[in-house]
Amino acid sequence: PASASSALPAAGDAPLSEAVQKLNVLNNLLAQASYAAFWSTLDSDDLYADLIADVAGFEELIRIRIALTISQSVREIERSVLESWLGMQGEAFNKFVNGVCGWGIEGTVVKVPMNKENEAKGTIVRENVKMEQFSRVIRRAYEQPA
Repeated sequence: PASASSALPAAGDAPLSEAVQKLNVLNNLLAQASYAAFWSTLDSDDLYADLIADVAGFEELIRIRIALTISQSVREIERSVLESWLGMQGEAFNKFVNGVCGWGIEGTVVKVPMNKENEAKGTIVRENVKMEQFSRVIRRAYEQPA
């Protein structure tokens, strides 16, 4: 009689290694912020659907994380770009953007409310230059080329 543990795939089996490779591809696409490519890759193969089937709310969680990242960097974004990044369109897109994110849609632009991460901040750079440093620059301007 075969034991229950022998029915599990070994680390070298093609299905397990293929699954790990596919998950790694998805991870890399998200890490690179290649969101449109992430969704097209996810929809490209049934194995991806099998891999995420047991993760409750996987796509919603990914969309929320993408939206959070976007909200930290922009105040407005073209609707078509955001649709591709979130992998959704139409009424589902409107509900997610308005209901879940709390953002506004004005024509072809999605407005992200200001927050501490996406607020434009002016910076003032002040440098203290000593007279010796400045005098060297002036001296070099009057030197004759060799």
